[in-house]
Order: sequence, then structure tokens, then C-alpha cells
Amino acid sequence: MTKILMIEDDLELAEILTEYLEPFDMSVTVAEDPYIGLSTLDMHPFDLLILDLTLPGIDGLDVCKEIRKRHTIPIIISSARTDITDKVTALENGADDYLPKPYNPRELQARIMSLLRRNKGLTPIDQNVQKTKDLVLNEEQRTIAFHGKALPLTAAEYGILGYLIKKEGGVVSREELIYNIEAISEETTNKSIDVIIGRIRQKLGENPKEPTYIHAIRGIGYKFLQ
Repeated sequence: MTKILMIEDDLELAEILTEYLEPFDMSVTVAEDPYIGLSTLDMHPFDLLILDLTLPGIDGLDVCKEIRKRHTIPIIISSARTDITDKVTALENGADDYLPKPYNPRELQARIMSLLRRNKGLTPIDQNVQKTKDLVLNEEQRTIAFHGKALPLTAAEYGILGYLIKKEGGVVSREELIYNIEAISEETTNKSIDVIIGRIRQKLGENPKEPTYIHAIRGIGYKFLQ
């Protein structure tokens, strides 16, 4: 059974979604208070998180950022806030998908299934372990180690960084990343790719103005160098 944590203060909506998802073998735990939600996530394992943005006591964008510091769980933002700034910020803070309210529960279920498939079944570029000076890509285990320690990457981050490592020294366009990485939807924008690249750079401790690993190629995309 898929275990889902939902941080949502609209209990009526939470109940509707919980009842809808149950026949799909999804068990939903609802936390009305975001602080309780954070504690619940720290204490119990979940497969996916559904997060509202307008929450009591703390903004959902800050909750998303805090969760991503501690967990690699897939995150779907479920919010009535449709401003593009909120969407971009949510992606920058570590969200994997953004579903504006109101929506049909059927669409939520489809997005959950799609995200779980991508998270568990990434298509490898190559089956061999590839090493650079500071990173080790293990496609079989779906991990990337940095200075000997596994990076806490989301499915999209793993896919992009792994692809760039495999293409070391070559220029990779944003469109190439969108269409060749299973963890990324074909509807993803170039801006979203830049956001994910920014998250990867943060985890590598890299200054984008003086990059060590991921170099931006103006008007095209990126190049990985070691």
C-alpha cells in the first residue's frame, strides 16, 4: 500500500481526497497543522507528500523548503495559489509537481501514480558505474555520491545530474534533458530545468557565477566538467 502524508488545513477537502484515493491502495495520513506534519514525516516513512501552501502558522513554501532539507520524498503542491511566483518558488524549494486548486481528484491520483513510477523506475542512460573526480554515478542503485557520500536527490535532480555526468564535456540542451529523462514531464519548461539545476548546484555547494561542475551555455543549456 502506498503511504501518503497530506498537510492540509481544509479537512473537508482532505476527507474527500482520502476517500477517493483509498480504492487505489493509497493510505492517506492528514495533518492539519504543518508543525505536526513535519514531526509526523520525521517519525514515520511515507512514499509521497501532498502539501498545501496556505497553512496556519507557517507558509507552505517554507514547509516545503524545510522538508527538502531533511527528506527526498516526492512532493506535490496542492494549492489555490496560482501566481507564477509561487509555482517557481515551490520548485526552487524542492517540490516535484504543482497542482492548482480546484482540481478533479482523478487528476491528483494520476499525478501521484506518475510521480511514483518516475521516482522508482528511472531509465538509466548506461548500466555501468561512472566516476568523475568528485562524483560517482551508480545507475543500478540510482545514487550519485559526492566525495563519497550519497547526495539527497529527487528523481528529477538525479536524472539531470546523471545525464550530465554521462555526457561529460558535451553541451546538453534543456530540450534534450526534458525529452530524455523519464522523471521529467515533456510539459516541463526550460525555466523549470534551470530551477532544478539550481537545486543541484546548491547540493554540490557550487557557486553558479564560478561553477566547478555544471557550466551554463548561454542560449543552449549546460555542460558538465570535472
